[in-house]
Amino acid sequence: MSSTSNLNAFSSAAEMADALRRRHCSARELLEAHIRRIERFDPALNSIVIQDIERAHRDAAAADDRLSRGDASPWLGVPITIKESIDVQGLASTAGVPHRRGHVAERDALTVARLRSAGAVILGKTNVCTWLADFNADNPVYGRTNNPFDLTRTPGGSSGGSASLAAGLTAMDLGSDLGGSLRVPAAFCGLYGHRPSETTVPNSGHFPGSSLPNAAAVMAIQGPQTRTAGDLALAFDTIAGPDVGMEIGWKCRLPAARFERLKDFRVAVIAPQPWLAVDGEIQAALDRVAAHLVQLGAQVRPLHPPPIDLAESYALFRSMMAVMVSSRWPAERRAQVAFQKRAGGDRFQLAESHGFQATSGDYLLFHERREAIRAAWRGLFRDYDVLLTPATITVAFEHTTVPPGDRRLTIDGREMEFDYMSFYPGLSNLPGHPATAFPAGFNAAGLPIGLQAIGPFLEDRTAIRFAQLLENELGGFTPPKNYVQELL
Repeated sequence: MSSTSNLNAFSSAAEMADALRRRHCSARELLEAHIRRIERFDPALNSIVIQDIERAHRDAAAADDRLSRGDASPWLGVPITIKESIDVQGLASTAGVPHRRGHVAERDALTVARLRSAGAVILGKTNVCTWLADFNADNPVYGRTNNPFDLTRTPGGSSGGSASLAAGLTAMDLGSDLGGSLRVPAAFCGLYGHRPSETTVPNSGHFPGSSLPNAAAVMAIQGPQTRTAGDLALAFDTIAGPDVGMEIGWKCRLPAARFERLKDFRVAVIAPQPWLAVDGEIQAALDRVAAHLVQLGAQVRPLHPPPIDLAESYALFRSMMAVMVSSRWPAERRAQVAFQKRAGGDRFQLAESHGFQATSGDYLLFHERREAIRAAWRGLFRDYDVLLTPATITVAFEHTTVPPGDRRLTIDGREMEFDYMSFYPGLSNLPGHPATAFPAGFNAAGLPIGLQAIGPFLEDRTAIRFAQLLENELGGFTPPKNYVQELL
C-alpha cells in the first residue's frame, strides 16, 4: 500500500475506486480494512447480519488481477453490502420472516449481478424489518439494528444498511423502497438515498417478490444508499437498465440533469399540510435550505396550490400500498387488518382498509386514478425542476416493541398515527418519480435531519445532481462520533 493514500473509513466509493486504480492500495487491503471495522463496530450495531467473507476474499483477489490489467470498471474492488431481501446467490433471503429461514437464493438479483460485473466486492447482507413493513430494522430472524448516532434509536428501515454505511463499514448499500424504505433510513442516519424512477431499475430477485418481474406490482424499486450524492449517481448508472426478459429489445437512455448550477433550478417547496404534524426542526431545515437557494439566485416558490389534492393522493397511495404489502396474506388476515383500520376511522385508515380487501376491479380503478395523478405531476415538472420536501415527519425514533399498527408518534405536542411517516415518501412513490434524500444538518439532540428532492419522471439525474450541488454548497454526510475514521 502506498503512503500517498488519503482514504479513511468515510471516503466515498468513488474515492476508493480511484485509489485502487492508482494502486494506492489493493482490493485485498481495502477489504481487510473493512472487515476489521465490521469486527470492531458491528457487534453493537447488528447491521451486517449475513457475512460473505470467504467469497469476498476471492472477489477482492480477482479485482486486483483485473486492476493489474488496467481494468477501470467503476466499482472494481470497492466493498459494498446488499439488503437482506435482495437475492445474492448462496445467501439467505428471508425479509426477516421466520418461516423463510431456510431459503437460499439460487442466483444474484439482476441489480447485484450488475454490481458484481462492475467489480464490486460484496461483504454480506444488511438487516431489515419483518416483511419490510416498518420504518426500522428489527425482526425475529436477525434481531434489532441500532443507529450509530444513538444506539437507543432505530437506523430506519426497511433498508437497515444505513447503520453500517454511516459507521464506515461499507462503501454503499443496495436497498429497496416501496413506502420510503431507502429515504427514511438515509434521513435517520444522515446519508444519501435515491429511489429511482419506477421501471428504470430491475426489481426482480427481491422478496416479497420473486426472481422474475411482476408487471402488476407497482411502486416498489431497488436503489442505493451512499455517503455522497456522487456515489448515488455512480450506483444508479450501474444498476439501471431493463429487467429480466427485456434485455434484448430495451435500453435505458435517460436524460442528463437539467442544470449544472443551483441558480438555474426552479424549485417548488412543499407547504405544510394542516392535517400532518412535522417535527419543527425538520421544517426549519427545509426553510433554511429554501432560503439559501433564494440567495444563490434559484427560483423558489411554495407549492401552493399543489397540482393535485395531496390528501387524495396520499389516500390512494395507502390503498395501493395495502394491496402490495398484503398480496401474500391469507384472506382471514387481510380481513382482520382491514377491520382494525376501519376502526381507526380517519380518511387514510379507511383507504388502507379498502386496499386490504380490494377486488381486481378495485385495483384497476386504483391504477386509473393513479394515472390522472401522474399526469398532474408531469404538468408540475414542466414549470419546476425539483420539488423540495422533508424526507419524513420525524428524526430517528427510539426502539419500540409496539407493532406499527398500534404505534403512535408525538411530534411537537401533536399525536399522530405512525403510518403518517409514509406521507412524504409516498409523494414520489405513487406517481413513480425519482426522489433523492440528502442530509440537512442535525437537530438539537445531535440526530440527523433529512430532506428529499423529487424530480421529473425518468429524470433521476436531475434529482441526484441537485442533491450533489447542495452537498457542494452546504456540506453533506457527517460521521457519527466514536467511530474512528482510520481505515488503511
